[in-house]
Amino acid sequence: MRNGDDVLVLGAGVIGLTTAVCLAEAGARIRLWAADLPPATTSVAAGALWGPDFTEPGFGWSLVTRDELTALASEPSSGVRLCRGREVSDLSAELPPWVDELPELRVCEPDELPEGMLVGLWTTVPVVNMPVYLDYLTRRLADAGVEIERRRVATLAEAAARAPVVVNCTGVGAVELAGDTDLHPVRGQHVVVENPGIDEFYIAAGLAPQWAGYIPHGDHVVLGGVAIPHDWSLEPDPAIAEGIVARCAAIEPRLAGARVIEHRVGLRPQRTRPRLDEEPVDGARCVHNYGHGGMGVSLSWGCARAVRNLLAG
Repeated sequence: MRNGDDVLVLGAGVIGLTTAVCLAEAGARIRLWAADLPPATTSVAAGALWGPDFTEPGFGWSLVTRDELTALASEPSSGVRLCRGREVSDLSAELPPWVDELPELRVCEPDELPEGMLVGLWTTVPVVNMPVYLDYLTRRLADAGVEIERRRVATLAEAAARAPVVVNCTGVGAVELAGDTDLHPVRGQHVVVENPGIDEFYIAAGLAPQWAGYIPHGDHVVLGGVAIPHDWSLEPDPAIAEGIVARCAAIEPRLAGARVIEHRVGLRPQRTRPRLDEEPVDGARCVHNYGHGGMGVSLSWGCARAVRNLLAG
């Protein structure tokens, strides 16, 4: 990618914003079109807790993102901070192979594991207050001279007619825009409650479509979670919300009486693996960067730099 290249980025979730920031700060002339502004994207509904991907190239992308978010934790306006907490799993009693990448690691004692969990880790990782973080990325874009234009495109050809380089970061929108039959929504729902004094996160990993997880963000805590494949509804489900609170309160009783502030719903863009590749569209270079599922925040900076490197080739 040469200094001054024109690039049209599609999508204003965490992947689109981060990619646009990365390219703009590398010298590209960026326009960003989005069907929804950042506060209305799936990204605003994320928890959001950094975690490593399990396979390459996602593992490398996640480490790049960890380092970037760790650096941003020193900026109060970013919405990123370092938080200690437990990650537990019922998948295996063996420690995962990536544990050496987790800072301040300690294996949970048996009495620190909830019933049914086989292994657990204490660690300190970046957590992200998503509404604040999306505002931060938007301001960083504005500082680079980029404003978000609310505009929906029907085809990639429409975008290609407006710029020699298009970067498709449309999340589940790529089902239609890119004709991607491997991509589908996985509906997530969170309950945001007043913080009753919690300063550590908890997250359970497993195969079940429902689990307990909570992440404190100062005056509030984000509770999860669920994963409902092929569900396009953005309406909060009261029964699901009740289950989320009950599961989290079973781990941390202080959450049982916490006042509910809001409900957040998002559609995770899930596919077999994230798509990050290039194809020609009507004479333009089109780079796809979508399909990160529930790992969008954790992969965002690594993928953004991969797009930058791809365009530089």
